[in-house]
Amino acid sequence: MATATSPPAGPAASSRASATRSRAGRLSLPAALPAEGRGDSATTYKELGLYSWKRRVEDAVIRVEMTASNALKWEEAQRIKHEEVLQSRSLWDNPAKSHEALSALSDAIRAVDHLKDLLYKAEEAKLISQLAGMDVINGELFKQAYDISLDASEFLDRYEMYKLLKGPYDKEGACIIVTAGSEGVASELWAEKLFDMYTCWARRQGCKEGLVEKTSSTSGHIQFAAMEIESEYMFAILSGEKGMHRMINSSIDTYGTEEAISARVDIIPLFLDRPLNFQLDDNDLEISPSLSECGNRGRRNGATVRVQHIPSGVAAESSGERSYFANSLKAMSRLKAKLLIVITELGLSGAKMIDKQAVEEKYYCETRRYMFGPRKLVHDLNTGIQLSDLNSVLEGDIEPFIRGRIISRHG
Repeated sequence: MATATSPPAGPAASSRASATRSRAGRLSLPAALPAEGRGDSATTYKELGLYSWKRRVEDAVIRVEMTASNALKWEEAQRIKHEEVLQSRSLWDNPAKSHEALSALSDAIRAVDHLKDLLYKAEEAKLISQLAGMDVINGELFKQAYDISLDASEFLDRYEMYKLLKGPYDKEGACIIVTAGSEGVASELWAEKLFDMYTCWARRQGCKEGLVEKTSSTSGHIQFAAMEIESEYMFAILSGEKGMHRMINSSIDTYGTEEAISARVDIIPLFLDRPLNFQLDDNDLEISPSLSECGNRGRRNGATVRVQHIPSGVAAESSGERSYFANSLKAMSRLKAKLLIVITELGLSGAKMIDKQAVEEKYYCETRRYMFGPRKLVHDLNTGIQLSDLNSVLEGDIEPFIRGRIISRHG
C-alpha cells in the first residue's frame, strides 16, 4: 500500500465547491464603498465587519505561506523519489510493488498540483486584501478573497488530516451498512434515518456513490441498508462510525422516562483497484438460503444472500445484485473484508483465531447517542464530542466527529 496520503482530487475538489455553495449568506458586502465621508479606515472596517474579515484573510494567507510551502517541498521530494524508484525497476518484475509505487507517484503529483494552486490563490487573496486598504473598497473582490481564505483553510485541514491516514487499508473505499436493532418498527425507522444521514454526508462530500441496496421487513420499513462509496480514503474516514448508534427519547410528560432505540453501523473496506486475496475454509461458512432453497432467483434484487463465518459469528449479506450467484459473491466479498479488518485490529494470525466474544465486545459497543426531547444533544462516545444541533447532524453534518476521531486515533 502506498504511503503517500494526499487528499484525493475528486472529494477535495468537490468538497471545496460544496463548501463555497454552503457559504452563501455568510458575507454580505456592498460592491463598492465611496471614499467621501469614509473617515478612518480602521473605524470603517469595524463598522462594516470588514476589519475582522480582513484579519481572517491575512491569517489564512500566513498559514498557507508557512504550511503549504513546506508541504510542497516535501511532496516534490516524494514525487522525485517515486519517479526514481519506477525508473530503476521493470514494472513486470513485481506487479504489486509497481502498483504501490505508481499509486504513490500519482498521489504526490496530485498533491503538488493542489499545493501550487493553493499558493497561487493565497497570493491572489493577499493582493486583494492589500487593495482593500485603498480609497475604494471593492466588496465583491473582498468577498472573493474571503472565500479563497476559507477554501485554503479547509484544504489545509483536510491535507493535514489525510497525512495521518497511513493504515494498510486506509486508502480503500467504504461500504456503509446500517442494520435495524431489535426494537421493531421504531428501530427500523431509526435505521432509515441514520442511512439518510450518511447519504446526505456522502453527497455533501461529492463522493462517488456505487451500489445502494435496501432490505425491507414485513412492516415495509428498512431492516438493512448498504451504500458503497468508491472514493479513496473513505474507509479510514468513516471507520470510526462503526458500532451501535442509539436514539434516546426522553419524555417531558413522564419524569425520568427514557426510550432507547438502536441501530448498528458497519463500515467495510471497499477494495477499489486490487483483488482481496483472503481464503476461508468452506466448512466454516454457512450460506442462507442455499441455492436449492432459493429456487428461481434470476430477477433483480430477487435473492438476499447471507454468509456467516461460524467460528466468529461475523456475517454479511447482499441483495442488490441481479442474481443469486452475484449476491453470493458480493456477500462473500463483504464477509472477507469484515474478517480481514477484525484480524488486523485484534492482531490475529488468521480467521480461525477470532473469538466470538471479542468481536461482540469490540464491534457491538455503543458509538454515539442521539438525545431527543426537551434537551437535544448528540454525544460521540469515541471522541467525547457533544453537539447540540441534532437536526444538523442528522442532515449529514458529522465532520466534527470524523475529524475528532482521526486526530485522537492517529494524532
